[in-house]
Amino acid sequence: MSNHFPITIIGAGVVGLAIAEELAVRFRDVLVVEKNCSFGQEISSRNSEVIHAGIYYPPDFLKSIFCTAGNRLLYELCARRGIPHKRTGKLVVATNADECAELDKIWKQAQANGVKDLVLLGKRQIGMLEPDVAGHAALFSPSTGIIDSHRLMQSFLTQAEEQGAVVAFRSCVTAIHMEPTGFQVEINGGEYRFQTRVLINSAGLHADTIASLAGLDIDGLGYRLKYCKGNYFTAAPQPKLRHLVYPVPKSNNEILGIHATIDLQNRVRFGPDSEYVSTLEYRVDEALRPSFHEAVKRYLPGIMESSLQPDMSGIRPKLQGPGEPFRDFIVREERAAGCPGLINLIGIESPGLTSCVAIGKKVASLVAEVLQ
Repeated sequence: MSNHFPITIIGAGVVGLAIAEELAVRFRDVLVVEKNCSFGQEISSRNSEVIHAGIYYPPDFLKSIFCTAGNRLLYELCARRGIPHKRTGKLVVATNADECAELDKIWKQAQANGVKDLVLLGKRQIGMLEPDVAGHAALFSPSTGIIDSHRLMQSFLTQAEEQGAVVAFRSCVTAIHMEPTGFQVEINGGEYRFQTRVLINSAGLHADTIASLAGLDIDGLGYRLKYCKGNYFTAAPQPKLRHLVYPVPKSNNEILGIHATIDLQNRVRFGPDSEYVSTLEYRVDEALRPSFHEAVKRYLPGIMESSLQPDMSGIRPKLQGPGEPFRDFIVREERAAGCPGLINLIGIESPGLTSCVAIGKKVASLVAEVLQ
């Protein structure tokens, strides 16, 4: 492997790989380094695999901008490449009068974000779509769907490598030194070193660590991540659902509530919940079963507590702590912070999967500005 690359990406999750493909098409000698033995081993393989419409966040948030653009781009990409996906549609279900009032706020937020296809449903219409779901009213989002995220990442990786990108697994970044013409990056405690003009930090759960290694004050900049674990349960027997079913999210909630998703094999999964943790540990505690049952039975009253079984968990890299207001994605070239050529992507949680192609295009424009 060369000891100089004009562009280096740290992290081979879905966002890092989307960036890699976008850059490999436009530039020569793109390197991706990933500490794990394969791609997408952390956040990208532990989520609901939902293609979101972009209805919840303020219009000026990158989360809204990237998600609404990414929704269209991702469906187009799946159609071109034959990546398994399904436009399932999603119900946001209100189970009382207060939640019905919140539906109107969500509808107005979606309109401001450019999502124009939401439909308000009454109790009878909910029953026609999902006979087992109970609610006074619901918003139906026809552009929400699901995707095979592994096949998506494999597609990004294949296309990037065909365009000349080099992807190095088992390559953990252990030091970064700024130089007059870029950065020297150390891999695996000195096993290998190389120079790069542009360094893209797409390290997911470890993005704040990488920013710190580059010399940034992550606390002063508000870059320190908080780990938020989300658990999932399944049910046996499986409920009969044809659409994704979400509760109305609570104000300032860290997540969108314990919802019901279906995968491409029509398997139903409930989650995630929200628990801030200090370590990366993925065991699902069976003691959570009663709280999951309480949450799910509000919109799926026929579900039995005894039917719920632990499934999997994921950990989200959040910029906000418990009870704090939503924080936006950070996608920023750090010249103003004294690190020209460093492009940070920090706090890339949901809707990061939906946003990945749009984020790739944005990062490519930032790289072009650095290299001009």
